[in-house]
Amino acid sequence: MKVKIISRSTDDFTRERSQDLQKVFRNYDPNLRSQEKGVEYTRALNAAKLEKIFARPFVGAMDGHIDAVSCMTKNPNHLKGIFSGSMDGDIRLWDLANRRTVCQFPGHQGAVRGLTVSTDGQTLVSCGTDCTVRLWNVPDYRNKSSSDSAGNAVVPIAVYVWKHAFWGVDHQWGGNLFATVGAQVDIWDHNRSEPVNTFKWGNDTVMAVRFNPGEPDLFATSSSDRSIILFDLRMSSPARKLIMKTRCNSLSWNPMEPMNFTAANEDTNCYSYDARKLDEAKCVHGDHVSAVMDVDYSPTGREFVTGSYDRTVRIFNYNGDHSKEIYHTKRMQRVFCVKYSCDGTYVISGSDDTNLRLWKAKASEQLGVLLPRERRKQEYLDAVKDRYKHLPEVKRIVRHRHLPKPIYKAATLRRTMIEAERRKDQRRRAHSAPGSMPVKPFRKRRIIKEEE
Repeated sequence: MKVKIISRSTDDFTRERSQDLQKVFRNYDPNLRSQEKGVEYTRALNAAKLEKIFARPFVGAMDGHIDAVSCMTKNPNHLKGIFSGSMDGDIRLWDLANRRTVCQFPGHQGAVRGLTVSTDGQTLVSCGTDCTVRLWNVPDYRNKSSSDSAGNAVVPIAVYVWKHAFWGVDHQWGGNLFATVGAQVDIWDHNRSEPVNTFKWGNDTVMAVRFNPGEPDLFATSSSDRSIILFDLRMSSPARKLIMKTRCNSLSWNPMEPMNFTAANEDTNCYSYDARKLDEAKCVHGDHVSAVMDVDYSPTGREFVTGSYDRTVRIFNYNGDHSKEIYHTKRMQRVFCVKYSCDGTYVISGSDDTNLRLWKAKASEQLGVLLPRERRKQEYLDAVKDRYKHLPEVKRIVRHRHLPKPIYKAATLRRTMIEAERRKDQRRRAHSAPGSMPVKPFRKRRIIKEEE
């Protein structure tokens, strides 16, 4: 007699390891899943709430300076290294991974006002109020432990004494030139003890300088006469000048769109401009309640970080009117300088309380190595939140930020003042002859004139 049996291969239903996930076949026909939108909305709501619960942006503080941190710069060749200069003349190289000092660069007799590193990462340039420019060899600390090299002092390879105090310095991208600013703009070469070129437009002090990452011969400065000036090394005189109603403290070019730059202004706002069209700001970034002291773009060019006199650090989208993150601690005082890490994962701030602080660029991001499954889940939750971000409940949770009481009160007062000024302008316009008071766009109100 012939017997037939039903058999199946064990390979079809047996997992290779007990931790492996079985493959599940899903039918995505919307007729079969009528509650899918409701389920996704609930997931978006829960993801937004969990993001707030797990938002722990502060990583740690790095102490060692004995005076306020006045400037910082990144080393383009070392991912975990950052240089900081303080008001007492001390310069330090920090290891971000261990949050310790690697070595010190003593020599300045006054406040260090500017730091920059050459594109090859071999030379550090510093300048300050003691009228000197100092060049240093950057030590190779990647194979040393922080405890072995902490406290090591480095001797400058060159010291150039000049006529006036310096307020800032920046290095040309891919070249041997660097620019210092103070009473005038000076262009230096590594191997020359005197400037190779000098620019001047007006008699006021120049506060900040930044070279364009896309066009190495182009750079921008901000001055105490409330102006932003564009220079070209191929020309003998400055190219264009923009005069605003208040002074800009710092500038930063967008590394992915190098025709655009953002200026940190004294009037609590940041202004993004297109260098080809300076008569109107591309975007006005608000939310700070005191002067913005520094600004720096992420390597992706999609967001930038600002530090303010109101003791907070904020992160903005490159085209966003309002900040998407605000970082603050009880101990942190006025923030003078901020920087993104070279990989865009962290934000470093230097403040008046002598500390550098390390923050996560994404407040709720999980540190460490993520499994592929965890990464895919996080990407899915981010996509769901983005799909339902316009709905009131999700929008309310995503936008909510806890503010210290002084900043909350100052923001409320500032909104009241802006509203009163708007009503006053409306009444003045209503009682004037038609056409005698043309409406000026918000992006042009803080601009006085443009000169060439």
